[in-house]
Amino acid sequence: MAFSQQFLDEVRARVGLVDVIGRRVRLTRKGREHSGLCPFHNEKSPSFTVNEEKGFYHCFGCGAHGSLIDFVMQLDKLSFPEAVEKLAGEAGLEVPRSSPMEREREERAKTLYDVVEAACRFFERQLRLPEGRVGLDYFRGRGISEDSIKKFRLGFAPDGRGALKAHLTKEGVAEDLMVEAGLVIRTDDASRAPYDRFRGRVMFPITDTRGRIIAFGGRILDKGEPKYLNSPETPLFHKGYNLYALSQSLPQIRTSGQAIVVEGYTDVIALHQAGIATAVAPLGTALTEDQIKLLWRHAPAPVLCFDGDAAGARAAYRAAERALAILQPDTGLAFVELSGGEDPDTMVRRQGATAFATLIASALPLSDVLWRMETQGKRLETPEARAGLDARLRELTSKISDETVRRHYSDAFRERVRNLYFQRRPGAGQGQNRGQYRGQNRNFGGKQGFDAFSAPRMADNAGTGAQVDPMRLQEEILLATLIGHPRLNDAIGEGLGSLSFKSQDLDRLRQEVLKTLSVSPDLDFKGLEDQLCRTGNSELLGGLLSRRVYTHARFARPDEPVDDAERGWMHFYGLYRRAQLLEEIAAVTELCKAEDSNPGNFALLKALKQEADTLVAGLVEGAHVSGNANDAA
Repeated sequence: MAFSQQFLDEVRARVGLVDVIGRRVRLTRKGREHSGLCPFHNEKSPSFTVNEEKGFYHCFGCGAHGSLIDFVMQLDKLSFPEAVEKLAGEAGLEVPRSSPMEREREERAKTLYDVVEAACRFFERQLRLPEGRVGLDYFRGRGISEDSIKKFRLGFAPDGRGALKAHLTKEGVAEDLMVEAGLVIRTDDASRAPYDRFRGRVMFPITDTRGRIIAFGGRILDKGEPKYLNSPETPLFHKGYNLYALSQSLPQIRTSGQAIVVEGYTDVIALHQAGIATAVAPLGTALTEDQIKLLWRHAPAPVLCFDGDAAGARAAYRAAERALAILQPDTGLAFVELSGGEDPDTMVRRQGATAFATLIASALPLSDVLWRMETQGKRLETPEARAGLDARLRELTSKISDETVRRHYSDAFRERVRNLYFQRRPGAGQGQNRGQYRGQNRNFGGKQGFDAFSAPRMADNAGTGAQVDPMRLQEEILLATLIGHPRLNDAIGEGLGSLSFKSQDLDRLRQEVLKTLSVSPDLDFKGLEDQLCRTGNSELLGGLLSRRVYTHARFARPDEPVDDAERGWMHFYGLYRRAQLLEEIAAVTELCKAEDSNPGNFALLKALKQEADTLVAGLVEGAHVSGNANDAA
């Protein structure tokens, strides 16, 4: 059986190479390729690679090589027609049957590419004529450059019922083909002549992944509805399977591994024009599962950047829910939230490409967006409210078909619900004893030292008798103080930057805080908090900026005097640094005990002890002041 090239292209467009092979082989992404154990011979080390971009697989061990259809033929021992039929079934496509009528339809489909290409050239020419000046002025008024007009082949459809039809007729195009291509509308009323679908609109050609024109989107310039009009479904165009400007964006998407999804055609063009050439858009519909799969072939976690209004929020949430059912390991979505009324076009023109790139870098992962959907604006103080939240999250995760991804989502949400309970329970973090800064004296290096954190005292201060990690709490206090008082960055940022926290999550947040303040030194507490939440740290901040931490360090609160915050921070920095020095001293002491110890170890030990003695003296001197400050909490 012979299949048309158009049909084979449609099968490949709907069924991805990585998707098909990934169901048989456990693949791991490595740059632009995926690798795994070859299914055609036994091996222990992966030598089998899959390249979605080039559309082939290859095994360096046994030499197996081929395309999507070749893989199914070789692995399932099928003929070419059988493999195509199997893949077409997975894609939901009806296999064409060879017949004179079908062959005629195939020839017509080939001709349709020529028809829509001729229409595109017509729209481009009209834009340069006096009648199209209104369209050209519109594009220029939107800040679209001459280069972008040419790159995206923008045009204009005259405001007449038969201008395009008359032009195509002169070109020898049959009326039936115009109708089939979605360019001309034929009514059931035989007394009415067929008429142009697009009239009085600026035109945005839509291409397939190979760059061929397959459809159009048109924006009306005068009053009227609909504001945007797309081509109907045709043999060439299936809007749920295509994305605007994907062919123009693919080179940069493949290079960067990133794709940005925006709502409108002009948003895409504005971003490309600003050098962000990874932007694409749906085609007048919400982002579909097939469009998400299409993006995943080239970018594992596309960023959705919809308009900052209620409609944009709804579109983002619909995309989040649709992605759940098709999530696979190493794939996902990320989301950014524009301020009210803003869109990518206006933002990049007002603030520039750097500001937009910074926004994209702060995108929230899908799990954070789902959590926000279920918690934002809801009161979760009562056990029954949290039980309701838990039930809603279970319902969401049940939609995830992949068992591994579903398990990890369930674990993550359960942890968040538990954290929510501990943060909100009555009396959590409320200290019963005061004056914990005074601590207890201990001998160190022949001098009286200062230790504010014994585990029993910490448990008492927590008011629960629970086990408390003193080192982690010190790290939390150091971070909470700077976040609450960003103005202190000049005074304490260098000291914080010299540390390396033992808690990995807090250490990542420490680096994020310092990086954010180095880029935006004028941020206040609220601005810094918002920025950190946008980079996926909202859950960690919830535990950090809490009564549990403020009970031990009231000065860290944003509403406390900055001078008190600086003194308190320096005190806890001394405690933390001294603890690190003790560990270093113990390690070097062991080295010094060895018979072949390097003389430099003794010099290092002496220097460490001197630094520790200096810290102890400072802590003892400041203990009384710190204790008074905390007693006022």
